Amino acid sequence: MDDETLNQRRQQPKTAANDEKSESWAQLAWTHLECVRNSSSPPLIQCITNLVSMDLVANVLLSAGASPAMIHSIEEIPEFTPKVHALYINVGTLTLAWLPAMKKAAAVANESKRPWVLDPVAAGASAFRLKACLELLTLGPTVVRGNGSEILVLFNGSANANFKGADSMHESTDAIEAAKSLARTYGCIVAVSGAVDIVTDGERVVGAKNGVPMLQKITATGCAVTALIAAFVAVTPSQPFEATAAALSVFGIAGELGMCSAGGPGSLRMHLIDALHSLDRTAVLQRANIANVS
Repeated sequence: MDDETLNQRRQQPKTAANDEKSESWAQLAWTHLECVRNSSSPPLIQCITNLVSMDLVANVLLSAGASPAMIHSIEEIPEFTPKVHALYINVGTLTLAWLPAMKKAAAVANESKRPWVLDPVAAGASAFRLKACLELLTLGPTVVRGNGSEILVLFNGSANANFKGADSMHESTDAIEAAKSLARTYGCIVAVSGAVDIVTDGERVVGAKNGVPMLQKITATGCAVTALIAAFVAVTPSQPFEATAAALSVFGIAGELGMCSAGGPGSLRMHLIDALHSLDRTAVLQRANIANVS
């Protein structure tokens, strides 16, 4: 869906730089989800993601109304990637064999003027992984989403001997200044996941405070929300800041609603997918919690 079609469906918000009321952000979150669902054809999201996350990523995208494509072969990228609406690259189970395909897909997405989103999973776990993430950063992602530790490692440019894999040792708020710096340096949106999900373009900063702690007990929820960001950016490629905040809030709301019926992490995973599929306007407008961060 192009921006012209989107603008026919809604009134443009004043600007996220202003002190918007939470109701305006809530409406924006609903508008993005509605546009993904009501597109004439589901936005096609190419996912070069890790082996652990493929199932949940695909199901989250399908539940939101997008179409996932788990294509990572470098031989297919020149033909396939120009057809997608957005590209999602996740380095969770990075191998030397996959890295060239990731770089090629990013380059083709740029050539085709398609947005792409990077998830630098466990960026500081090894020198090889950090080098790969920094190289991908130079290829100009539209959005980068990581936890506090991952964003700080990218900012510092050095691996951390105490890095705990995909788990963060830092709060999202610890990485605000690092996120702003990365956003300015690479010309992208940076999102930092945490109790409050931080989103910045280098100047503006908002926090999305939706979700439940038990989401951290389900593997690949971070990967899945990054894929949802890609879907939201796909329908509003000129508004990646707003799309990123909206996706984080919508995913968190689905987690909140899913938790109402869940007995633990296993059932929450199922109810999360169901809640995202059935999420309605009333729930989003009542629950979306996005605000400027001073």
